[in-house]
Amino acid sequence: MIGHELGGRYEIIERIGGGGMALVYKAHDILLGRNVAIKVLRQQFVHDEEFIRRFRREAQSAASLSHPNVVSIYDVGQEDEIHYIVMEYIEGYNLNEIIKERAPLQVEESVRIASQICDALDHAHQNQIIHRDIKPHNILIGRNGRVKVTDFGIARAVTSTTITQTGSVIGSVHYFSPEHAKGVNTGEKSDLYSLGIVLYQMLTATLPFLGESPISVALKHLQEDFDDPRDTNPLIPQSVENVILRSMRKNPQERYQSAKEMLKDLETCLLPERRNEPRIQFSEVDVDQTRAMPAIKPVSRGAVSNKRNKSSLFDEDDEGEKPVNSGQKKKWVRPTLWISLTLFILISMVGVIWYVKTIIVVQDVTIPNVVNIQEEKAVAELTALGLVIEDPIIRTYKEGFDEGVVYDQSKKEGTVVKEGSSVRLYVSKAKPLPVMPSLKDKTFDDASKLLIELGVKEANITEKPEFSDQPSGTVLGQDPEANTQIDDLDTAQIVLTVSQGEETIKMPNLVGKTQKQAESMLKEAGLLLGLVQESSDFKMEKGKVMMQWPVDANKPISVGDSVTITVSTGYPKDALNYTFNVPVAPAEEGKKSKIRIDYSDARYEDSEKKDWGTRTINTTQVLSIDLVVAPDKDAVVYLYRDGELFDTYHISYRDVKNGSVPEIVIPQTDPVLPTDVPETPPDPNQNPDNPEDVDTTALNTSGKDKANKHKQDKSNKGNNGNNGNSKGMVVTSAKP
Repeated sequence: MIGHELGGRYEIIERIGGGGMALVYKAHDILLGRNVAIKVLRQQFVHDEEFIRRFRREAQSAASLSHPNVVSIYDVGQEDEIHYIVMEYIEGYNLNEIIKERAPLQVEESVRIASQICDALDHAHQNQIIHRDIKPHNILIGRNGRVKVTDFGIARAVTSTTITQTGSVIGSVHYFSPEHAKGVNTGEKSDLYSLGIVLYQMLTATLPFLGESPISVALKHLQEDFDDPRDTNPLIPQSVENVILRSMRKNPQERYQSAKEMLKDLETCLLPERRNEPRIQFSEVDVDQTRAMPAIKPVSRGAVSNKRNKSSLFDEDDEGEKPVNSGQKKKWVRPTLWISLTLFILISMVGVIWYVKTIIVVQDVTIPNVVNIQEEKAVAELTALGLVIEDPIIRTYKEGFDEGVVYDQSKKEGTVVKEGSSVRLYVSKAKPLPVMPSLKDKTFDDASKLLIELGVKEANITEKPEFSDQPSGTVLGQDPEANTQIDDLDTAQIVLTVSQGEETIKMPNLVGKTQKQAESMLKEAGLLLGLVQESSDFKMEKGKVMMQWPVDANKPISVGDSVTITVSTGYPKDALNYTFNVPVAPAEEGKKSKIRIDYSDARYEDSEKKDWGTRTINTTQVLSIDLVVAPDKDAVVYLYRDGELFDTYHISYRDVKNGSVPEIVIPQTDPVLPTDVPETPPDPNQNPDNPEDVDTTALNTSGKDKANKHKQDKSNKGNNGNNGNSKGMVVTSAKP
């Protein structure tokens, strides 16, 4: 059935349970996209037409139940010989598993569960549906704690033919009501009796009636009393015990008359005023209990003869013996009939008792030891003794036992049981191979530690590096794959693909390259050219890269990343090129002087100077300097002679633009002056602001040389520059 698509709609996933008449599977409803539980009728019942007809009718009746404590019925169908019921799937546990795990349960929890079961039964009884198989196996507890009763209406579908074929009443004998065990019609009170047993088991962790065989348990339901729950668990309040005592009376008339009445008692039994109420009392005689019948004592024939003799003697003096009339004859007939009937009944009872005894009395069987025996041989040996092997056989790996060998049995060797008793076998299966865990997204160290704990040798764990966008050291893949069985941990070779982070290279320097050169360099490095932006620049030539983003040169960058470049469009439109002619002269004509020029213009920061170069001269000459000026940045030229700052020239953007850069006069060479000639002081009446009176060259000199040049310039004015060693010359700089 696993993997089968039932009815073209329900995909069978796995088997989750089963009972005497049906198997239960977990399935997925493809149409509605939800999980459901499907109960499938066992094959031995599919040819009983009466059973199938009543099965469908009862399933449809159960589907009419709508209650929060009843498992909902979604669908009823048939596919070939498969008859099935689709029900609500409950994620959780059944009550039997909870009892096995942690019984006895708390009183409050037990009463809460019983109340919800009783509420479900009340709803069913009002819809004329009797459950007939209330037991912990049919009580589901969801993860939210809600109780769900399942298997409604199935037991009622059992026919007399079915009972005859199976040789027993369908159901769980430990939860039978006495009337159920008798095989008579059962009603609402039978469900309440079974509920009382469930409550008894939850509070005491035991069943009220136990026996070696189903028949012995059924007879105890009919004949014997059970131990009081408080004898087993003194924590049970008397009010709760009274609920159990009343619901489990053998006489149905002494039980609760309805589920609603029992529910009301359950809802109030834990109130403080009820906890210590008196123990409930019932009449001494229970009509359903087995009682001894007194024997009927027959009348002696001798007594009749004596009576007759007395009559004869009494009439001796009369005229002869009187004939017996018809009335006297009839007096003998009735006693004779009663005596004969009594003897017949006694003989029949003896025969019935003998017959029943031959059926009920089961032979004793001593359990043999089948541990360390192959499963087939053990099953054959136990079956030959009349024992039943419980289904399913428990198969798990057991160290020290070969596959297929029995390593334990539920009943130990030498135990005496009745023929037909069940024995569960525990069979060892092959040692499960370890499964490769999922290591993806773990760090390599954590993955290695997990594998070593599993039993893999550290030397057999190999790291395979791989670039990725995952953090460095993260496991990207594994070989073998997750959930793969490992044959031998000692020799298993595990390869872990580990992230090395993103692959990185050094970012090439694109600044100063043309756009075509930059694109070629990026392609060679495995990078992509992103945006190409343009911007004016004073420092970078037109058509060359002036900026790269987001990574600077020689910094790491991931392969495949995009790089944005900014290409220079040259100087701004309002910038001006200007060639400035600087007149220079040696300190003394004919002698060598070292001239050095620095400058700053729009291409450099305010505090930054550019070294134009150094020249050694021995005569007057003009040096040309290419400058760039802008509206917000003028140019400055610094002139050094023999290591000392000789002069500074400021070229403004406004003067260059207007063509009004001042003319520069070549500085005069210092003449050789007599040492005894005193200096001529400047004329105090001379106006220094009058260009006719002041030599501009003298104003651009400093120190002692300036004074000498001033005198010389005055002298030059007088002789109109006729001195061959010292003459003035005006230099006009180039226009923009």
